[in-house]
Amino acid sequence: MGELPQLISDLALILIVAGITTIIFKRLKQPLVLGYILAGFLAGPNLMFTPSVEEQGSIEVWSQIGVIFLMFSLGLEFSFKKILKTGLGPVVAACFIMSAMWGMGCGAAYLMGWSTINCMFVGGMLAMSSTTIIYKAFEDIGLMSRRFAGKVMSVLILEDVLGIVVMVLLSAMAVSNKLEGSDLILSLIKLGFFLLLWFVVGMWIVPTFLHRNRPFINKETLVIVSIGLCFLMVVVADSVGYSTALGAFMMGSIMAETVEAERIDTAISSIKDLFGAIFFVSVGMMVSPNDLIQHWQPIVVLVCTILVGQAVFGTIGYLLSGSSRNDALMSGFSMAQIGEFAFIIAALGESLGVTDGFLMPIVVAVSIITTFLTPYMIKLAGKFRGKEQADKLRGKEETRKKKSAKVPPSPLSSFLYKLFLQTTIYGVLSVAVVSLLFVSLLLMCRHVFGHWVGNAVCGVLVLLLLAPLLRPIIMKNNTSKEAKELRKKGWIYGCFVDFTIFLRFIFVAQIIYYVLNFLSPYRWYWHIVLAVIIVFAIVRSKWIRKISIRMETTFIENLNRREQSRGPAYAHQLKGRDLHIARLSLPEDSTWGGKTLAQLRIGGHNGVHVAAILRNHRRINIPGGNSMLFPNDIIEVVGDDDSIEQFRQRMSAEVFSSIQENDNLMQLQCMVVGEHCPMEGMFIKDSGIRGEYRCMVVGFEDEKGNMHVAGADHRITHGEKLWLVGTHDELLELSKVLTA
Repeated sequence: MGELPQLISDLALILIVAGITTIIFKRLKQPLVLGYILAGFLAGPNLMFTPSVEEQGSIEVWSQIGVIFLMFSLGLEFSFKKILKTGLGPVVAACFIMSAMWGMGCGAAYLMGWSTINCMFVGGMLAMSSTTIIYKAFEDIGLMSRRFAGKVMSVLILEDVLGIVVMVLLSAMAVSNKLEGSDLILSLIKLGFFLLLWFVVGMWIVPTFLHRNRPFINKETLVIVSIGLCFLMVVVADSVGYSTALGAFMMGSIMAETVEAERIDTAISSIKDLFGAIFFVSVGMMVSPNDLIQHWQPIVVLVCTILVGQAVFGTIGYLLSGSSRNDALMSGFSMAQIGEFAFIIAALGESLGVTDGFLMPIVVAVSIITTFLTPYMIKLAGKFRGKEQADKLRGKEETRKKKSAKVPPSPLSSFLYKLFLQTTIYGVLSVAVVSLLFVSLLLMCRHVFGHWVGNAVCGVLVLLLLAPLLRPIIMKNNTSKEAKELRKKGWIYGCFVDFTIFLRFIFVAQIIYYVLNFLSPYRWYWHIVLAVIIVFAIVRSKWIRKISIRMETTFIENLNRREQSRGPAYAHQLKGRDLHIARLSLPEDSTWGGKTLAQLRIGGHNGVHVAAILRNHRRINIPGGNSMLFPNDIIEVVGDDDSIEQFRQRMSAEVFSSIQENDNLMQLQCMVVGEHCPMEGMFIKDSGIRGEYRCMVVGFEDEKGNMHVAGADHRITHGEKLWLVGTHDELLELSKVLTA
């Protein structure tokens, strides 16, 4: 056999060490993330007296795959559509917290005498909390079912998106040593363009593909397809200059709107846990005791800056976003750490050669310390609670009156919003189609047909693909409810509606003019005339209208399919109230399996209401008391934070132990029929061995020691050796009768 690859030896080392440390941390009731980081420190090259990993570069590749799986799984849990539905609250909180923490980070670095560019990079590192670490910590501590957890994850996802902008700004500053407003605007436009393009195209293609091929996709195929699509988006994101984490998250958010989301999350959970563990182990490998000792003062300063800054400004940010006092405290304190984006920003500064080399070990140390303190910060937030319930009771009526007194949007604002949304979406799709076809199809057509003929063929194909996208820009929303109400208000509003149609007509004609002017050798005024004629043809074509409506209908169905199949319509009405909905999966070894809701008395014991039971592709709404639970059922419950947490703890605790499982194992035992056995002379079917004692006679042994099958009509005789199967307790009871 050949020599064992070093990568396998390294993986054996880190997984064994990680397994031991995580068991210890599980016993200590600490987040497993800390156990992984400690395992990386023990298996890393910076510890002298323990075996260490030799090919650290290969481990780093695996850790990048871990980030991809973690972000993909995060996207499956918290879809982009769900974030948009939350409104401006998470946007306000994310912008405020990032701005405040960036300022605090710059100020702390400046007071330590660091250079301006170091200060800016440190501010960027401290501006964003760690999505993966908080997500993992919430899972380990059991906080994912709490109401504030959803708000935290929404803000963290927005921080990750804004983190791309931060990296672009820091790169521009590093190159030009100044910040240009035009660079910021262009970066935001480019980011918004790609996010919208990926989401719209992905929502049109991916759910349709999964839905039409559902009969042919089993669990194995689903894993391959979902991971393949994830890595495809990772490659696409990297090719346009964005992080792999953003690409993985975007594909997860797209698949979150499909009915297969739960199956995908379950199917990849083991893979995610494996690669996620390697990621956190690789972070621990960066820790150097010498660096910690040498730079202990900056580490302490930055740790204090993060803890105090997030506790204060994080809480204020969530209060500004509309969260209650309790939720704001829990949210702000839980974000008091930094993670993977800080490592990426530190690596960016090193690659550009503008930051000092000591930043990376400092950032890693700060990340480890703040990660270790995260559960304690969450517990500390609970000590500041107490007056919330009184505040709620005093202000609940005023709050509800304000909500009920909300003025609905005016027809004009609603009309302009829909107009902006449809023009932006279809405009982005049109620009993407033109850009993609000019890059790929144009060269192919020129190679096959020659220059000008190839241009003509390419132009016809581009216009055919553009037509269903351009028509809605002009025609959609012209006869909507808002447009009709505006026309009823007077001729001025009617003229305004007509003017928007004219502007959209010009916009569409401009796109077609660009295509013609790029491909055609004729004068520009002929291109204008032809563009206007093509626009009129697109508007009048029934065939294009039918295709356009079909495309939009498919997109809307894909967007709402998961909600229609599993989401309760009343869920959004609970937002902002004390009650909310949580989904919990029944463990495989739960003692609740086979029991009814009436037997478990969930409402009486835990104060929650079971709204639905999800089993495979079946949804049982408002289950009755006779509804039975089975392992891996997803239980949808309604309650407040305390009652849902109590229910989660009860469900996690009531499982079969290993001792109970061993007691229930089936055993094979030989018994000799006694002289005073009451079953002597009876047929096996009449003896009650199966019905009363729950045992089974598998055979009898003759004088020569040969085994024979015992049928139901076999007669039990004195001195006969019977071989029986049953549990230990049941065989013991039967032996008292059979061997008497």
